Amino acid sequence: MTGNVVSSTPETGDADGLICAYLLDGAGGGRALDWAGVRAWKPEDGMLWVHLDRKLDAAQHWLRAESGVNAALASSLLADDARPRVLPDYNNLLVVLRGVNLNPEADPEDMVSVRTWFEPHRIITLRHMRVMAINDIRERVAAGKGPASMGGFLVQLTDRLVERMGPVVDDISAQVDDLEEDVAAKISPDLRFRLNDTRRAAIMLRRHLAPQRDAMSRLLQEKVDWISDQDRAVLREIADRTTRYVEDLEAIRERIAVVLDELNFQMSDRMNRTMYVLTVVAAILLPPSLIAGLLGINVGGMPGVESPLAFWIVVVIVLALGVFEYFVLRKLKWI
Repeated sequence: MTGNVVSSTPETGDADGLICAYLLDGAGGGRALDWAGVRAWKPEDGMLWVHLDRKLDAAQHWLRAESGVNAALASSLLADDARPRVLPDYNNLLVVLRGVNLNPEADPEDMVSVRTWFEPHRIITLRHMRVMAINDIRERVAAGKGPASMGGFLVQLTDRLVERMGPVVDDISAQVDDLEEDVAAKISPDLRFRLNDTRRAAIMLRRHLAPQRDAMSRLLQEKVDWISDQDRAVLREIADRTTRYVEDLEAIRERIAVVLDELNFQMSDRMNRTMYVLTVVAAILLPPSLIAGLLGINVGGMPGVESPLAFWIVVVIVLALGVFEYFVLRKLKWI
């Protein structure tokens, strides 16, 4: 078998669909293979890891026609829409998981999926968009610190996927902290837009993480020979972290709802105060407006038409009426 390196750039696929392949040595290291090495591999050679770009025809052809994977399971691995799940097949496992999208110009909540097929001596992983967790494993293998077993590969993959979720959840929580402080201090014009963006991110991330939590719980229940008790204990801790992130996102949604209620209350209170002031002003100006309206009609017999002091008398009456109304409203505690 050849030992040529498949790709010089981590996590970038070639036109032939093979991103990378390694013959793992069981001690944390491995030897890179090309398609010829993958096709020549036999179970007695050791543990094989094949990483494919599921969108490319060469990868699809190999998985369907040459890999020996059941046709229905191969279709599941290549499907465009794959929710996190675990599907056993005797001593084999199909595991679909998701990780936060850390690719350039992408939103972390638009999670990317990695589909994995585990056999006792072979691992097949597929993705289309780059998955940083896979790149981590490649770097570990190159440094001699990669997985030493099938269960170890599953542990490292799930650990790196969940590890990168923490900062994203913490960032959303910090955004909610800022929103809570802003809504308590003042209402800024962009506050509602920031609230909606943060709520959308939390909802989308939770929608993807909730099935992953269920998949991790299902994974712990699968009795396959190649997952040791130690690996299972680590997977249980990773599943607990996933559950905690889901609970944190649920708490974030509740906090956002509280902030939104407070924002709506403040806006309603501000509007009510404005309407109240306008109502009081209208109440004060209503009697003077009535007097001015009566004096402005063009009919005969209007008093004071011939008097040069009539205008000033009316002004004094209006001012006195305004002062009287002010004290009446104060006594009634309307203002």
